[in-house]
Amino acid sequence: MKSRLMEISVGLLMLAGIAALAFLALQVSSRGFTQGKDGYDVSAYFTNVAGLTNRARVTLAGVNIGYIENITIVPGTLKARVDMKIEKDVDYLSDDSTAVIQTSGVLGEKYVAIYPGSS
Repeated sequence: MKSRLMEISVGLLMLAGIAALAFLALQVSSRGFTQGKDGYDVSAYFTNVAGLTNRARVTLAGVNIGYIENITIVPGTLKARVDMKIEKDVDYLSDDSTAVIQTSGVLGEKYVAIYPGSS
């Protein structure tokens, strides 16, 4: 009886560990549960978006302020249009802000960094 209880305990502990690792993997890969917040849409056009994916993060001064909703090709210009969802409390971006694709971390995750303009 004692052996059976020990096996069940170890099994439950292993299940909890696997669930914790899955949760951490989702959070680290920027595919966490924080998306879907209210916000406003911003679009940027790039000539090359290699490695950038939907749901990648958008940052301002190193702080996450949103995520990428969609990446499409604009037929007339042959540029990539990146549609981003910015949190509603970040209402101070100016019209002349610049968006740049950057790489972070050991795995080389791509994200969009926004640099504020002067207006």
